[in-house]
Amino acid sequence: MSQQGPIIVVSRAKRPPFASALDDAKLFPVIDANWADASHAVAQLAPAAVLVASTDAVDPGLDALAGQIAATKPYLPLIAVDPAGPLPDNAIPFAQSGGNFDRLLARLRAALRVRTLHATVLRRLDGDPPARAALDDTDPARDATVLLIGRGGNYPSLSVALGERMGVVGALSLEAAAKHLNIRDIDGIVLGEGFTPRVEDAFLTVLAEDARFRNLPVVLTSGALAPAYDLPNLEVISCEPDRIAANALPLIRQHAFETYLGRMLKSMEAGGLLDPRTGLLTPSAFNRDFVTAISQTLSHGGGLSVARFAFDAGHPRAQLDGGRILSRLMRQMDFGAAQDDGSVLVVFAETDLRTAHSIARRLSSVMRHTSHGKREAQSEPVVTVATLLPSDTAKSLLARLTEEARRAAC
Repeated sequence: MSQQGPIIVVSRAKRPPFASALDDAKLFPVIDANWADASHAVAQLAPAAVLVASTDAVDPGLDALAGQIAATKPYLPLIAVDPAGPLPDNAIPFAQSGGNFDRLLARLRAALRVRTLHATVLRRLDGDPPARAALDDTDPARDATVLLIGRGGNYPSLSVALGERMGVVGALSLEAAAKHLNIRDIDGIVLGEGFTPRVEDAFLTVLAEDARFRNLPVVLTSGALAPAYDLPNLEVISCEPDRIAANALPLIRQHAFETYLGRMLKSMEAGGLLDPRTGLLTPSAFNRDFVTAISQTLSHGGGLSVARFAFDAGHPRAQLDGGRILSRLMRQMDFGAAQDDGSVLVVFAETDLRTAHSIARRLSSVMRHTSHGKREAQSEPVVTVATLLPSDTAKSLLARLTEEARRAAC
């Protein structure tokens, strides 16, 4: 991979072994810096990545450096090798494994791909200050969703610790986890207790062999890390649940940011008609397509139905997760958009009322198992469906749908 700028390695005393591994891999130039000079080196050299030997770092030094790096554009990866404590939100952990640095190189390359993607988006947004400001204000961790798998004693406390930082989807078995991976946008996996090494090995092997999941952050909370898996963001974080969640967050945050940037590019390619947070249409694009779909249906015949998925206003994450699920699962002929009232509207083309109810129930059932925000209960949307009548306009159809929703809520 071509690289813009050097890689800075920060350590307190002698040069760490992983710096020599970077030299051998010809990811050059590699520049050494001590903690006193690290901030100046980042400001002057415009590096492509920063790696710190954090076992010998004092917390104030790492926190200050991480804050400087977080404010840098485009995205500047910060990797903390052998972290001794909780990490800043943007410091990606890496635990060395027997002097084998192949995983470190793979993790660095994955992070540099995110940097390149961010630079591409920034370049295309040049001349559009509002869109650039919206991107800068985006918090990837706020929108991230982690899949927590386990059935051991640490599962409840991990669920709480992770849920304080991001959305959580729970699975008590690997079979249930596989279903979630196939139907949801997942930004990371935390594998808790309750599985034998053989079962874990089979699961990790499947993830490594599937290109869709190969770059997912995968955090093991127990056991020894085997370096053979082709999973650049696989990490063992074996400690108390709160620290597991804190150190898993930077990896998951980076993946959520990468996914968001990908949706941003799709939105730009679609002329700004797509919402980069959900992947659905923007409200204005939805309204225009809705009017056109009704006009064409009334002129040429056929069916058209609309479903409204109303989420609990007290769970703002619910609408986001629901919108992403709908974007991923609804048919190609259908379209939808998130609304200002916290609901999501989906138009089912060429669909009668009975079929629309069936589709809406299936979509709703997928949304039941996500918790949203800090220790909030799971939220299932209230679903109402209306179908187009010969006398309808877009306004009257939506009014009838809203009235059905009011009756359903009573």
